[in-house]
This record gives sequence, C-alpha cells and structure tokens, in this order.
Amino acid sequence: MLEDELTVNIRQRDGVAVIDLIGDVTTFAEEKINNAYRQVTARGERFILFNFRQNDYINSAGIAILIGIVTEVNQNGQRLAVSGLSPHFQKIFRMVGLAQYAEIYQTEDEAISAFRRLNTLE
Repeated sequence: MLEDELTVNIRQRDGVAVIDLIGDVTTFAEEKINNAYRQVTARGERFILFNFRQNDYINSAGIAILIGIVTEVNQNGQRLAVSGLSPHFQKIFRMVGLAQYAEIYQTEDEAISAFRRLNTLE
C-alpha cells in the first residue's frame, strides 16, 4: 500500500522534538508529516528536528510538503533542523532553498548539540 510507505515517530530528546521519518517522503506522506508537526507545535515545542536517517526517497511532492512546514515554522517562531540526509538529498535541499530555513546536520547528535547551543544563547 502506498499510504504506508512512511512511518512517522515523534520523540523528545534534550528539549528538541525529534520527528523520525522512516520510509519514503512523497505525496502520500503529507498527512502524517503535517499531523506530526501540528502535534509538536500544539505541545509548544520551539526546536524541531526532522530525522531522515531511515529515509529512502524524497520526491518533489515531498519537498513541497517540507517547504510548507518551513513556512509554518517561521510563522510560529520555531527553529527547524534536519539530520540524516544522504549527500544527494542534502544537495537537493540546498538547491531548492530549504537549507536557508532549516539547518542540515549529518547526525541527530550534531543537530541536538546545535539546538542546545542556540537554547543557551536565546
């Protein structure tokens, strides 16, 4: 079933809402990703990390979903980062401008450390 190509898990780590995206980020992922974002926003989370470590594929519809999230993050005064992207998808995120609004980190640990530093500065 195409609808089940993405599993989304939400967890908390050191003051950061981590949203694990496991599988393919396509048009079928929109509801799951948006629901996860709304849940962490409703909880008052300021720092959000999309973890792509177990991600296999992101198509243009998936990129569009993420652009929509970035817009909401900016409107809500939150900070967004991504981790675990393959070099190919890091390049795509930079090409489409997502990297201007969401910091890209190799690992979840690097992203969490950066959020910790930000939190002490704000």
